Amino acid sequence: MSIYIHIPFCSNLCSYCDFAKFYYNSNWVDKYLESLEKEIKLRYKGEMVNTIYIGGGTPTCLDINQLEKLLKITNLFNKKNIEFTVETNVDLSLDKIKLLKQYGVNRISIGMQTINSRHLKFLNRNHTKDDVINLVNILKKFNFNINIDLIYAIPSQTLNELNADLDFILNLDVNHISTYSLIIEPHTKLYIDNVSNIDEDLDYEMYKLINKKLNKYHHYEISNFAKKGYESKHNLVYWNNLEYYGFGIGASGYINNIRYDNTKSYQNYINGRYIMEKHELDLNENISNEFILGLRKLDGIDVKEFYKKYNINITSIDIVNKLIKEGKLILTDKLKINPKYIYISNTILVNFIDLKL
Repeated sequence: MSIYIHIPFCSNLCSYCDFAKFYYNSNWVDKYLESLEKEIKLRYKGEMVNTIYIGGGTPTCLDINQLEKLLKITNLFNKKNIEFTVETNVDLSLDKIKLLKQYGVNRISIGMQTINSRHLKFLNRNHTKDDVINLVNILKKFNFNINIDLIYAIPSQTLNELNADLDFILNLDVNHISTYSLIIEPHTKLYIDNVSNIDEDLDYEMYKLINKKLNKYHHYEISNFAKKGYESKHNLVYWNNLEYYGFGIGASGYINNIRYDNTKSYQNYINGRYIMEKHELDLNENISNEFILGLRKLDGIDVKEFYKKYNINITSIDIVNKLIKEGKLILTDKLKINPKYIYISNTILVNFIDLKL
């Protein structure tokens, strides 16, 4: 069994977890890192690791000594020639780049979001086009595999502005691009400030523009595009419904058929009360997750692999046949969402929630 390691690290001032409130207190950060190391030593069983992903925040916001302490912790893992990703903002310093390289990080995910100055201000970002270009050029010199995060459907954003963002990213010539439509969620600052989501029709036009502009990349998952061979191995773990560890405040994991969520309380975490809740999955839940996650991939679910995993013919499931007859799913050697319905894929995936065989 392959084991994948996910270490979310919340360093942004957001509502994701209590720790965000203490980010600028160096003593609190040090205590958090000490507790993170204790959790890993307690729960990690020494399996060979295939990927490490440090994100769920911006770990490179740490000062250089704290970042090195975080990276040293990853030496606890049994790993060799792995995909090792770290998320960063655009203001990544040369010293930190060298440190990441020293500890085996080989993939960097840059939270660029946009290069439009008006929308950067709205998103509380202060980088420029030149900052992004300079960072990408330096990372390429160090042979990092690079992902760029793009946010679209920003309130008041136009198609021309999105097109400019896409042209800019294409000129960067990176291996991977992740695109996310901005959704204003309840209880967020934008929601409280009465900011509304953009018109659905415009959102759809933006989605179509992204697909058209990035047509030379492999669109392998709803939100993700990659040059051939550079698909994210770590994220494919989630979409293939495979098991993985999750360490840190607010992390989620899936080990030994148990899905668990770590506490979001800083005090609980530093006091060793790591897991908030856990749940052992039954067959229905596992198959439900297989569809909800696997159908996010544009290539869909391998029918033979599904049978090997569950000893069930995928076409024996009523809702699958119904959606095939409606033309929403396509069945060959794989089961996938009809490309016409990818944009509204959630209306298809919802059919697999609480699936009963």
